[in-house]
Amino acid sequence: MHSTTHPLSPLSLPSQRYWRGLACVALCVLLTACGFRIKGVSPLPFTTVYTNITENSAFGASMRRAVIASSPHTRFVDEPADAQVKLLQLSNHQSLHELSINAQGQVEEYELNLEFIFQLTDARNHLLLPPTTIRSTREVPYDPNIVQAKQGEITTVFMEMQQSLVDRIVRLLTSPDVTQAFANAESLPVDETPASTAPVPSSQPSPSVTPWGSPRIESGAGMR
Repeated sequence: MHSTTHPLSPLSLPSQRYWRGLACVALCVLLTACGFRIKGVSPLPFTTVYTNITENSAFGASMRRAVIASSPHTRFVDEPADAQVKLLQLSNHQSLHELSINAQGQVEEYELNLEFIFQLTDARNHLLLPPTTIRSTREVPYDPNIVQAKQGEITTVFMEMQQSLVDRIVRLLTSPDVTQAFANAESLPVDETPASTAPVPSSQPSPSVTPWGSPRIESGAGMR
């Protein structure tokens, strides 16, 4: 007896490649229809932005880097009149509170808080994003016997919280709501009492902390 072999049809491999390719194209079309974008790139509908958050601050520099990384064609300008939109800080607040105290009256845990309020307007002061508040809260254990180490830890946590706020700001700016608002700005309310566009100082002293900077913790903090 002779065994009989059946060679692969010359169309079989190209056919497989064809159907795989067709499936990939269909998947790309489906993802595009669903609004899928490559992670990290979310082009803004405007190309020029003015902000009163000074670039000399860690917060301002980080925010600019994050916006440009997400929307490479966007640039920040030095004058409000040269911008299509204005991203204005209305207030920021950083605080550190005693959360728990041991039997000796010493602080065992601190609560760290950041609060940032801002708005986004177009060149004619239409409110693309009305005054918006974002907050971040973290809890950090404390040991008065290692003040310097704990001060460094708290500073690091504040910086992480600050970066979290930056990421949330960028997500808001690149959201479909802002894109739609910019396209239909004439239908939006106007900021009747425009917020100041003057640059905000990079630091504002407070009794316990410097906003966007390092909290000052004294040895024996929390003692009563």
